[in-house]
Amino acid sequence: MRVLGLILAGGRGDRLEALTAKRTIAAMPVGGKFRAIDFVLSNMVNSGIETVGIITQFNPRSLADHLGSGKEWGLDRKEGGLFILQPYITDTRKSWYKGTADAIYQNLTILKRSNTSHCLIASGEHVYRMDYEPLFRFHREKRANITIVCKRMKDAMDLHRFGVIETDEDGRIIGFEEKPRLPKTNLASLGIYFIEKNLLISLLSEAISMDGYDLVRNIILPHLSDLRIYAYEFDGFWENINTVKSYYRVNMEMLKPDIRYELFGDAGVYTKFKDLPPVKFVGEPMAENSIIAEGSIIAGKVKNSIIFRSVDIKPGAYVENSVIMEGSRIEKRAKVINAIIDKNCIITEKTTLYGTEYKPAIVGKSTVVTQ
Repeated sequence: MRVLGLILAGGRGDRLEALTAKRTIAAMPVGGKFRAIDFVLSNMVNSGIETVGIITQFNPRSLADHLGSGKEWGLDRKEGGLFILQPYITDTRKSWYKGTADAIYQNLTILKRSNTSHCLIASGEHVYRMDYEPLFRFHREKRANITIVCKRMKDAMDLHRFGVIETDEDGRIIGFEEKPRLPKTNLASLGIYFIEKNLLISLLSEAISMDGYDLVRNIILPHLSDLRIYAYEFDGFWENINTVKSYYRVNMEMLKPDIRYELFGDAGVYTKFKDLPPVKFVGEPMAENSIIAEGSIIAGKVKNSIIFRSVDIKPGAYVENSVIMEGSRIEKRAKVINAIIDKNCIITEKTTLYGTEYKPAIVGKSTVVTQ
């Protein structure tokens, strides 16, 4: 089975406030030196997918710079490889993508030209680690037309963020509600779809001809009864980082050894390489339960935090429960607690910046914060 990977990576990210003012969600820095898209892209490569299309739209420059030719993921190849698919205007196409189905339909060329039989569609905004091979086997065994990856949600409050699925005893989907107020089950769609390529092309053409632009509303829901659509349950760590709360939470979860091993152990996650020196500790610093990336200089105290590459924490500075992105500087005797500091920021001397676990303080890119 030869599979084409399609990653939807054009999300605007309004709910991430200043953090996505200059980047798409898929380009959000995560876990010290990664971008959100690294996780799904690494999952695909580790599962043997050799052709991947990245469908972009909003503010793609940072994402395109990060992905480059796909070398770090082994996708700079003569056959297959990495394709960055950006929207464009022609005499007959005069608007951006109108929805997820429209985004794929406007890039039908990659489906038609690829030497693949099936297509795996996933989001670049999700942080998880998954071997897709069992999903492919499940799809074949069930003789499914479409298979949707799902997860049992423990917190009922989370269900309003997702499509909620009902299945029969065999796992076939018999009901699908988008973000219901009163969900009938706790089985949520993770927005990962596996489908035979020619069927996808046919369904997209049918939907677009009737002004249908959404994968769920215009392709999945109309065909629940006449196609064999199955749910494949995933029980590992998974998070959608499309809100400040979820972005902060996923970084703090990475400080837990079991979550960190699940995401990064064994097969691992690939990212853009930067030739930087190891972390340098100066004087009598303290680093407790934190991830500190290469190129950083730590002379202050860091606790329960994610410190990205080339961060400079001066003597007497204190950082706790925070995410400090690349190139930022925390000056002497500054205090940062429950905060998200974007790239190339400066927290000046003696400045105190407080947030809470539920509403972290946010500092946008290249900002100087003073007392």
